[in-house]
Formats: sequence, C-alpha cells, structure tokens
Amino acid sequence: MGSSPTGTAHSGQHTAVRHDGARAPASPISVLGDGSVWGVGLEFTAIDFETANGFRGSPCAVGLSKVRDGRIVEEASWLMRPPEGHDHFDSRNMQIHGLTPDLVASAPRFGDLFAEIGGFIGTDVVVAHNAAFDMGVIRSALEVSELPGPAYDYACTVALSRRTYTLPSYSLPFVAEAAGVPLVNHHDAVEDARACAGILIDLAERHEARSVADTMARAGLPLPRLASYTPGVDELSKATRTALARAATGSVDAAVGWSGWPEEGDNPEPNLAADPTHPLFGQTVVFTGNLQMPRGTAKDHAARLGAQPASSVTRRTTVLVVGDGFVAADLRSGRVTGKARRVLELHARGHAIDVLSEREFLHLLS
Repeated sequence: MGSSPTGTAHSGQHTAVRHDGARAPASPISVLGDGSVWGVGLEFTAIDFETANGFRGSPCAVGLSKVRDGRIVEEASWLMRPPEGHDHFDSRNMQIHGLTPDLVASAPRFGDLFAEIGGFIGTDVVVAHNAAFDMGVIRSALEVSELPGPAYDYACTVALSRRTYTLPSYSLPFVAEAAGVPLVNHHDAVEDARACAGILIDLAERHEARSVADTMARAGLPLPRLASYTPGVDELSKATRTALARAATGSVDAAVGWSGWPEEGDNPEPNLAADPTHPLFGQTVVFTGNLQMPRGTAKDHAARLGAQPASSVTRRTTVLVVGDGFVAADLRSGRVTGKARRVLELHARGHAIDVLSEREFLHLLS
C-alpha cells in the first residue's frame, strides 16, 4: 500500500476530506430525454476494505467515498487492528496491500471504529467492487466483535460492469480504465473506494439512471440488502462459523502450498437451486495454474454456486480462474498460462470471457 491520498496511510488515524464538488470521472453535464439534468439525486457511499488474512472478518483498513448529485463530496479512511483473535496477518495479504502488524499496532480495533464508519455511511446505499465481499467484511467483523449493526442496501460494480462493458477482466483496474476513472495505488483502500464511486457514476450515466437502485434495475439486477445483525439473536454467517471452528482447533488460515502439476479431476454438475443472482450462476468456469486449494475443491465450490466447471477453454467458456499468483495486470504484461492466452484470443474475436485471479474467485465464494 503506497502513501494515502489523504495522508494517513501509516498513521492509523481517521481522515475525512471534503471535495469542491468535482465530479469523477469528469465529463460534460448530461441532459436526459425528459429534459432533466443527469446526476441530480444520485447519492451513495462507496467502500473498500483490506483484510489481514483469509477470513473476511479481519479488516485492517477501510476507505469510503461519499457521492451527492453524481459528485464525490467527501472521503474518509482508517487503518485499524482486526477484531481480537482474528488479527494475524497472512503473507499473501501483506503482499497485496502492503499493510503489516506494525503499521496498525497503534490503531483502534474495528469494534472501536465501526460507529464512525457507520456514521459516515448513514442511510446511504453502499457501493463496492465485489460488494458481497465488503458487506461480508462488515457482517463477520461485527459478529466476532459481538457488536450490532444496521441493515444496508448495496450495489456491486462488478455485477453492473459485466452488464455494461466488454472487458477481458472485471477487476477494478480494468473497469476503472473503461469508466475513465484514474486509479494509481490499487489496494489503497480510499483510492479503491474513490475509483468504485467513479465507476458507479459512469455506469449510472450510461444507463441514464437517477439513483443506484435505478441503475441496478436498468441493468436487470435486484438491489441486494445486508440484513441487520443483533448478537445472540441472529445466526452467525458461514464465514464466521468456519473461522471460529478453526480458531477452536488452533488452526490458522495461513497459506497452504500446493506443489506439482494440478490434477484436473471431474467436472461436477451445477447446483441449479443456487442463487441465480450470484455472479457465477450459469457461468462455465475453467481453472488454470496452481491454486491455494485443490482444483477439485475449487470446482466443487463453483458448482455449488450454480456454475458449470470445465477442463479446457472453448467458445462456451465464460470465466477463467488463474492461479500462480496471477493479477489482472498480467494480461497486459503477457505473464499468462496457455489457457489464458486462448482466452485472450477468443476475447479478441468477440467472445466475452471474464478472467479472475484466485483472490477474486475466493471473494466470490464469500
């Protein structure tokens, strides 16, 4: 994680920045078909969490960007210590965002900050890139902190982008570029939140939508809702139950190395009763490279969510998950597997195939 644009990347303190109303991305004022000015009434808060380890309830940084009338007007960011007992830092996560235990050692814990985070959000619709993950961070962190939390309506710019742009990858850098939004320090939480806000602004304009809910509806998507949480009353999420079970046995979700050539294994049938709104439902998913889990397990997870796993890239392929530490930028540098090259060839011929890193795939499983 590089230096924060709000100047607090390593301070552990909260910074809120008010803007002069400059819109992101910048573009001329648009007039809709009914003569109204686009952007008026478009209000939401974009959010991005970074986590210390594989458990989504381990937030160590958050960035927020508030939008009013289609313009970013205020931002906030915090470093934090994850909830106690879930605060170990995984080497993979540190490599991604650059945060370490020392950098957050003097910061408050999530539980001490949530009132301020929630206060900044207020009653806004929450927007995030791969929103199921970020909303899951809130839920699991509340659960292990034994704190109540309100309900939030939320929207996902990944899901919206898939309905709007045609890209080889729907990771944040690729979508930000398509939306004309600058993104310099990817995985700096406030920069990612700002980019997410700019993407939603662009998506809303492209769909001539007046609100987040309207944008989702015009893209044919429902507006999901994270239910409120009351400790001792509401059931714990599956992610939290799994983390607590591991903690009880002394297991830590550190990296599990898989060496050797991965076995392709069988391709299970998709779960047709899965949530049809999940991004993997109805997709044909192929895996390539070494993953942190056995390939058969990855296929089982995909099938459980309604996807059809496959062994090779064909014209029917819609999603390729790439292991070996792949990041979306590798598509430009050429550091890709044979299957990924095949995907790029098909993409150039007009076949829409989404390339995911293993981290992005794991977020979808959340």
